[in-house]
Amino acid sequence: MLMNGKPLQGDEAAERLALDVLLWITGEEDRLLPFLAATGLDLDALRASVREPGFLVGVLDHVMGDENVLLACARALDVKPERIAAAWHRLSPRPDDEWA
Repeated sequence: MLMNGKPLQGDEAAERLALDVLLWITGEEDRLLPFLAATGLDLDALRASVREPGFLVGVLDHVMGDENVLLACARALDVKPERIAAAWHRLSPRPDDEWA
């Protein structure tokens, strides 16, 4: 991925991929409704939550929790499922983060 002529790296690339996953989820009601049910959010809360630090991890948690969803998402985004998993790991809080 390129942004301003430079390849995205690290957290920035993981966040961008998570946003792409969110766009994929929200693209069809058959994907959006289970996501809303799982998170307990409504559409207004979903919009507001996008800016919350842990929200993108939750988006990736949702996709990683179902292999069929993960594979469908990876196909739709034309990325390997391992890339989504790597973004999930990158953005997930680590046990030592809570003490930082």
